[in-house]
Amino acid sequence: MKATRFLNQPLTNPQLWLLGIGGGLVAILLTIIWKAGDNSHLGMIILALFAVVSLLGDKKHQLKLESDIISSILGTILLAIVLWYSTHFPPGRLFAVYTHLAPVFAALGLSLLASGLKGLKQYWQELAILFFAGVPKVLIFALVNVKPLSVLTAKFATLILWYTGFEVYLQDVYINLPNGGIKVAENCAGIEWMCHVLGLSVIGLLMFPPERNKRILVPIVGVIIAFIVNAVRVAILAVISAHQNPEAFKFWHIGDGSFIFGMITVLLFGLFYWFLLNQEEAKRRGLQGLKANEELE
Repeated sequence: MKATRFLNQPLTNPQLWLLGIGGGLVAILLTIIWKAGDNSHLGMIILALFAVVSLLGDKKHQLKLESDIISSILGTILLAIVLWYSTHFPPGRLFAVYTHLAPVFAALGLSLLASGLKGLKQYWQELAILFFAGVPKVLIFALVNVKPLSVLTAKFATLILWYTGFEVYLQDVYINLPNGGIKVAENCAGIEWMCHVLGLSVIGLLMFPPERNKRILVPIVGVIIAFIVNAVRVAILAVISAHQNPEAFKFWHIGDGSFIFGMITVLLFGLFYWFLLNQEEAKRRGLQGLKANEELE
């Protein structure tokens, strides 16, 4: 009897079903993103998933797992679309769009299956994290003219080179040195790492929120850090190009060297956020010390 009851439990326990479906979706989507070769997005999604699991673990006993027929149908359709496109989407730019949109749509579908439309607000934090982990990049490239940012990046990189003693001049998005130069294309304007830092900002604000009046600073400072680090990278690429070293240029442009600048961006942003939280902690301890002194007096 006990063995039969244990074997039948997964068939009647919705939590186990949801856990199994969620685990399967995570495995499929991570495999697809990994095969797409988008390592920076893969790292961002893995970090976002860790944050989602942590938030769900903190409130697992408060979640209301009650769905309805309409919500279940909508959720099933969303998951079916995500799974169908995972096997039928051709490689290329549209596939990159899919890999950035699929995680949040899969999470939305699973949330509808778990708690329905009425309970969707329980998962707003998790959905927000997955949304900012990939969707902003797609929206920016689809709806926004990125060329002004390319021009601004080229100007700032040229300024860096000029201040460091290089003979350089700027022509639109072209950075020219005596022996060569580069074009700052839209893909080199730093949008990708700005979006990644924006996603990190959302994770930090939801999991470790600073004081309310300082929260707006987090994404702003993060984007500024990403812009400056990318401009330094562009300036270095211009110097490498002028020295006619194609192997070094490839390494720092699209090779492993490009990820070093991404790591520097994340590290600087992490230091800024750590400083912000520590500043608040020091302020809180100071106030507690003042209250303790007042009580003694």
